[in-house]
Amino acid sequence: MDYTRLRSILHPIRLCSTPALLFLIFSLFYSLPLQGQGVTPHHVANTHSVSSSVISDDGDHIAYTISVPANPYSENAPNSTELHVLDTESGISKPYYSVGSVGDVQFRPGHNSLTFLTKQAGDDTRALYELPLDGGEAVKIFEYERNISSYTWHNDGEHIAFSSFRTAEESDSPLPYTADVYEENQPQRPAYITNVEHDHMDHEPHQIQVDGTVYMMEWSPDGSKLAVSVAPTPTIDDFYMAQSVVVVDYSSREVVAEVNNEGKLGQMEWSPDGERLALRAGADIHDPIDGRILIVSPDGGTPQIIDEDFEGKYEQIDWTSNNEIHFLAAESTASVIGTIRPDGSGKQALFQSGEHAITSFSYSSAGVLSFTASSPQHPTELFVLESEGETGPERMTHLNPWLEDLELGRQEVISFQARDGEFEIDGLMIYPTNYTEGTRIPVITMVHGGPEAHYSNGWLTSYSMPGQMAAAKGYGVFYPNYRGSTGRGIEFATSSQGDLAGAEFDDIVDGVDYLIDEGIADGDRIGVTGGSYGGYASGWMSTYYSDRFAASVMFVGISNNLSKWGTSDIPNELYLVHTLERMWESDEKWMDYLKRSPIYWVDRAETPLLIMHGAEDTRVHPAQSLELYRHIKVRKPDVPVRLVWYPGEGHGNSRSSSKFDYSHRMLEWFDTYLMTGDNTAPKPEWDAPIPDKQ
Repeated sequence: MDYTRLRSILHPIRLCSTPALLFLIFSLFYSLPLQGQGVTPHHVANTHSVSSSVISDDGDHIAYTISVPANPYSENAPNSTELHVLDTESGISKPYYSVGSVGDVQFRPGHNSLTFLTKQAGDDTRALYELPLDGGEAVKIFEYERNISSYTWHNDGEHIAFSSFRTAEESDSPLPYTADVYEENQPQRPAYITNVEHDHMDHEPHQIQVDGTVYMMEWSPDGSKLAVSVAPTPTIDDFYMAQSVVVVDYSSREVVAEVNNEGKLGQMEWSPDGERLALRAGADIHDPIDGRILIVSPDGGTPQIIDEDFEGKYEQIDWTSNNEIHFLAAESTASVIGTIRPDGSGKQALFQSGEHAITSFSYSSAGVLSFTASSPQHPTELFVLESEGETGPERMTHLNPWLEDLELGRQEVISFQARDGEFEIDGLMIYPTNYTEGTRIPVITMVHGGPEAHYSNGWLTSYSMPGQMAAAKGYGVFYPNYRGSTGRGIEFATSSQGDLAGAEFDDIVDGVDYLIDEGIADGDRIGVTGGSYGGYASGWMSTYYSDRFAASVMFVGISNNLSKWGTSDIPNELYLVHTLERMWESDEKWMDYLKRSPIYWVDRAETPLLIMHGAEDTRVHPAQSLELYRHIKVRKPDVPVRLVWYPGEGHGNSRSSSKFDYSHRMLEWFDTYLMTGDNTAPKPEWDAPIPDKQ
């Protein structure tokens, strides 16, 4: 097919057609790959994935949600979320709700139905809806005067505990505009208990007597108590570092016990006998992740960590019916689902895989597990594990059938030694499609954020992760789990604290050297990209290590650690789990933090740098990108640099058009400077992409 001619035909269609026609073009044409074709940004922009699953207690039904992208040529909108239900006996799935996005899907106790939060046309607020498992119309069963943020069912199937943000105060100013007073008008999110079976218009829900913003709520098995996590304020910093656990009496709605937890908190779960609370949390206030299991009495006290020597990360927990704990854990690049006793003994794996990046699971008392996972061959899908792993997991969804006709680059786990000998570093490598062994290739280094995150051996392609899009163009893509990453235990995760841009970023360069020494990477054509802390690395590699990198794409990244502290919404988290010291404690510290900033090393910069940033980012302020851009423009005017703002986006793009635009610009920048190795090439055109096969 003549795609040059097709491009000339589609361009005027795009300018004058309706959204419906564009959607037809995008969905039908772009999803039909050519023989021998690899993944393109169009495929990524049309990728569906399973985002959650929950299994009924009898194991007969699995409710799961599918994340569906909007067509980037018709609307710049976030993904919508559809609800589907799988009958585990027949293996048949049915779409149950796709009117609007749903959230917080739960099976209602004592009822043959599902409940979820959504906002339908005509609703003033986000409300609680119910849908029978045998089908029918979704019925609103509870609404509140404000949006319901989250809810949890009492075991009687009639009462819920729910949370809802208060309404922010409005200015009484007579001026024809409203000023925004920074951080002083953030409403708290209290929690309430109500009976949805009664006419809720006749009585007010009963507020739970805790001060602050409520995040998690979990009923005790007998329904007499409620475990609640609460932070002093609704700031993201307090969400990360200041959630405390309290136990509330159902009848009085008052606090009857306090848990002395500290640090990051991800889950709280009651044991079936009601005698324990399991927390998925940090080991202490300085632990960068909520990846440990701690046990505490519901009468309060200090939680005790179990399996303290585990060299991995617990990512989800749930109690079994016999008072053991089901867990999902990451072990380097692999995933494992297993059980452990609350004293830390009897640990065993039910399913372990080096090629499933498992994101969540749901357990039924019937012994059936559902879980969501991606693999190197596909994005996240739904799986079922019968009889605790006796027959292995069965994949139940195939959401992107077009992938079957595409060529994918081979993906493998690699390991290399850090230069200081402290650690062996793991990572992942995607080779170009049709790669010939012994051929040196241009390599894009994809650096994760955090640094408290890691790459698992699953699907590693998204709008900002070049992955298989780059493999189709002849690039290799390298994903290093540098020190400070998760999945390797507490010592590894904390090993980069207080050493910003130090050995952690040296590890990345060591990985590049390993690929060069192995005859894989072309040392003159090494690129780098990443977002947030990965954006920090991209800025560092294009300045401090500029002689090693031929092109860089920096996304929502850090360029100045001094101004970063003064503009970020997580200053306490930065101190407690990253720096472990205050930079103003001495003149030497101020200078040290400046020297750990890309702007300090701009005189070394020779690497063409594309900088992209959400204009509404509060985590890493957009000024961080502007600083590096301006320093390069003024101090190194011959170095190619471009700064792109994304209006309405924050710390990462969430909308269809801005995500698609990002993919296009990222790949064009690498094609211009990395594939050619020519840093004197003219900048790519700044026009956004038009509908066209690549």
